[in-house]
Amino acid sequence: MFSSDHAGVVFFDVDGTLVPGTSSSIFLAGFLGHQNELAKAEDAYASGTVDNRQVSEWDAAGWAGVSEDQVSGWLDGLPLVSGITETVAWCWQNGLVPVLATLAWSPVGSYLADRFGFHAFSGPRLETTEGRFTGRVARHFDEYDKRDFALAKARELGLAPRSCGAVGDSRSDLPLFASVGLSVAFNASTGAREAATVTVDDNDLRGVLPVLNRLVTATH
Repeated sequence: MFSSDHAGVVFFDVDGTLVPGTSSSIFLAGFLGHQNELAKAEDAYASGTVDNRQVSEWDAAGWAGVSEDQVSGWLDGLPLVSGITETVAWCWQNGLVPVLATLAWSPVGSYLADRFGFHAFSGPRLETTEGRFTGRVARHFDEYDKRDFALAKARELGLAPRSCGAVGDSRSDLPLFASVGLSVAFNASTGAREAATVTVDDNDLRGVLPVLNRLVTATH
């Protein structure tokens, strides 16, 4: 139903992209008491020595007994790159649907989508019962699931992958970068830079807008 109104979709990564220099999970682990251990696990994932399933299970165990309401309060302090509000508004104004394509836990994606106006979000889910986390993973979600989510979202919107862009920074973005028409490595790792169409280094997300404008002009 969106295809006649929209030029494309832009998929934004969260950890390392919208959340600069760290991840939402490491930020939340500071409240949960296992920040140092999780930072080591995420480094191991980044270097390819463990998979996302292992990291998710280690992290989820630290959430046991915590209430869902408590986490949304913590997220108000999440460090974020400048310019998210303006970038999302620009996308909508220019016919691009902004979507969060992320491996961040679903409470993070839900919070950011509600706060900034992203159309949808992806991510793994933590198991809950009676408003509290159990310490188990309800749904795993890795970099290939992220790509598949994005391609399914594009189909749902009636748009081809070549009409889509992705903005990300690391290993979890590589399958998606390979599947869309335009990929932007934003303050990114070496691997992401090598895989991307364009590299942008900026302390404000609006730095990607001149690149994303290619998706707009390609349809005219």
